[in-house]
Amino acid sequence: MASIACIPSVPSPGNAADLRERARGALLGLAVGDALGAPAENMKPSEIRARWGRITGYVTDQPAGTDDTEYAIFSGLLLARHGSALTPAHVEAAWHEWIADRAEGPFRGAGFSERGTLENLRRGLAVPISAQHRHAWSDGLAMRAAPFGVFAAGRPAEAARLAAVDGSVSHDGEGIYGGQAVAAGVAAAMAGAPPIAVVASALAVIPDDSWTARSLRRAVTVAHRGERAVRSAVVIGGYPWTDLAPEAVALAFGAYAAADGDFRQAVLTAVNMGRDADTTAAVAGALAGATQGVSAIPAEWATAIGPARGSCLPAMAGHHVLDVAELLVQGGGVTVQELPPDVPVRADCPPPDATAFTLAANDEAEAAR
Repeated sequence: MASIACIPSVPSPGNAADLRERARGALLGLAVGDALGAPAENMKPSEIRARWGRITGYVTDQPAGTDDTEYAIFSGLLLARHGSALTPAHVEAAWHEWIADRAEGPFRGAGFSERGTLENLRRGLAVPISAQHRHAWSDGLAMRAAPFGVFAAGRPAEAARLAAVDGSVSHDGEGIYGGQAVAAGVAAAMAGAPPIAVVASALAVIPDDSWTARSLRRAVTVAHRGERAVRSAVVIGGYPWTDLAPEAVALAFGAYAAADGDFRQAVLTAVNMGRDADTTAAVAGALAGATQGVSAIPAEWATAIGPARGSCLPAMAGHHVLDVAELLVQGGGVTVQELPPDVPVRADCPPPDATAFTLAANDEAEAAR
């Protein structure tokens, strides 16, 4: 990636065909990254190498998106319904309508932040109190933030504002900053900004002294040295949860910067770094997909992505990320009709395993805190 000494501004969005190409690239790139990274989630690079060597493609027979894809669809449909008029009340109502109030038995989807949010909503707590739980710092907003960048192409500040509105029901502090950084980066990439301007756009919408900003800067500064350097600069040694927003978002941007925006390289770099690999690869895929467009996604990866299975969010079953991309490039305000009936759930979405891995302490990573 080019030197950060000279950062070009974000250009104006291109024509409709260009925007459609980038929108499809961003959201399909997210789903592809999610599916590629899912088997490596919560693993160390050494564990990945011992099992598969270097991951260079799908390592399962039936690759599919996880909660990252299904929550991105959720946010995309919500944004298509309300556009820039989106409010915290709209978001809270959607969580009730599509998740919390559905008679589907125990909630099966996503990580700790989503579980905490649902528990609060089901107790009758309203936004922003619904976000007051122990995991408001997670990457759960970052994983669903790309649609805001697609919608607000060329307007990173607006993308970040909308992401914060969406996140107000479930996240706070660093969890919000992580989502804003992703949304702003995708918005810049949607307008054809080079990777250095994409990174700068992400940094411009979050507090300069935030943990997320410090981690992101460290990641992109060493990105030219490769994935091991990025990981060493960012990962919090000894911390048992991998869904920490400042870490996951920085790893994703580091992978994107190391690849200078190349889709295949960005996603595989994120996957092979392990940790919250489905989320980091999903974010890297969204950034690189918006940068290069859907044509940059290898056909053998793209064709494996079908409609969401509803494994984590049954209400999202049957929706395809490409259909959401089409809604968002229409400019927002599109009325989304009642969701179709659930299709049969073919896979379960287990809760995160907080004890499956341990990372050694790292003095350099600790200095990033």
